[in-house]
Amino acid sequence: MKITILAVGRLPRSPEAELVKLYVDRATAAGRALALGPVEVVEVESRKPGKGPEADALRPHLEGAHVIACDEHGAQRTSRDFASLIARLRDDGTRRLVLMIGGADGLDPALLAQAHGKLAFGPQTWPHALARVMLTEQVYRAVTILAGGPYHRD
Repeated sequence: MKITILAVGRLPRSPEAELVKLYVDRATAAGRALALGPVEVVEVESRKPGKGPEADALRPHLEGAHVIACDEHGAQRTSRDFASLIARLRDDGTRRLVLMIGGADGLDPALLAQAHGKLAFGPQTWPHALARVMLTEQVYRAVTILAGGPYHRD
């Protein structure tokens, strides 16, 4: 199952961008034996500001995918629960999982309504770059949990 982190905006060269790349590379390498991956990051930008134009930029990347939107009103999952969700989707034959991060104002309500699920990183507000790092780290952590590796400790 291919895993895509789909995000509005481009991260500049930064420590956060390096961490995203590190976790994506690790998740891709660790996931091969589990039929997970590759893991990729797709960054989109809209020509106009606002949720509507951002949704228009995101939509072409969602076709045929199981979509989970990152949203403050989403489910707060433990790392093991997130890993179990990924495993269930893979085992049910899902070919593409898209984890979607909106712009500074969040995701368009119509796009949120179309998502198969919503994921929250707790009640705090996080900078966009850190949300992307946390999401890629959780994907890597999920892969290591499913592989039985020592990275995650309960």
